[in-house]
Amino acid sequence: MSVLAEPTSSDWAIDVVSLTKLYSATRAVDDISFAIPRGSVTGLLGGNGAGKTTTIAMIMGLVLPTSGRVQVLGFSMPAQSAHVLGRMNFESPYVDMPGRLTVRQNLTVFGRLYAVEDLKARIAELASDLDLTEFLDRPSRKLSAGQKTRVALAKALVNRPELLLLDEPTASLDPDTADWIRSHLEDYRRNHGATILLASHNMLEVERLCDRVIIMKRGRIEDDDTPAHILTRYNRATLEEVFLDVARGRVQESQL
Repeated sequence: MSVLAEPTSSDWAIDVVSLTKLYSATRAVDDISFAIPRGSVTGLLGGNGAGKTTTIAMIMGLVLPTSGRVQVLGFSMPAQSAHVLGRMNFESPYVDMPGRLTVRQNLTVFGRLYAVEDLKARIAELASDLDLTEFLDRPSRKLSAGQKTRVALAKALVNRPELLLLDEPTASLDPDTADWIRSHLEDYRRNHGATILLASHNMLEVERLCDRVIIMKRGRIEDDDTPAHILTRYNRATLEEVFLDVARGRVQESQL
């Protein structure tokens, strides 16, 4: 007889220990460890190929680690993913929804996958909150970039997730729309006590939203601290300058 696993007692929304992922001879993720408190917003930074996407995929249980472990909301991933997948969600503007389906139909499909109760009312609530009402019945392929981003965020919030994983949530958006999305994320985190892991190349966005920043390079963690402490350590005014220092191999000012 199978016994349902009980969650591990933990204050962490995400707990990563000695996580490694090899693709042939390439170490996409190389022995990284970090723990993210519940209710926090953490930025995961790094250039292309730094290992951010692979790390997020392992957290979601979509990619098996070569070694190490991941726990999400107290459960081991991917072995116990059934216990947490309904409590988390993912958003990326690079993942398109079926273009022939209307916005309402797409949200209905995803809501049913998450077994959302009173789904019709939840879609109406999201449409009001995210200003989707005027194009709810428009095919997704006919939406503008800003509209697609708001729909992607609605999809990510349809199940009221405790853990939200975001990959470049405001990429290619005009400043006004991007600011609107960030404000909604701040409101959602504050009102629901959600945990957010944000992968972004927009350093202003990271400075605004994140309590903590984890910087990756070549699969390893280069730095992990609050934005203020990292700026002080590198003697820089912005995270963009820090990002360039790390990417180009410049040493921290404290090491000189």
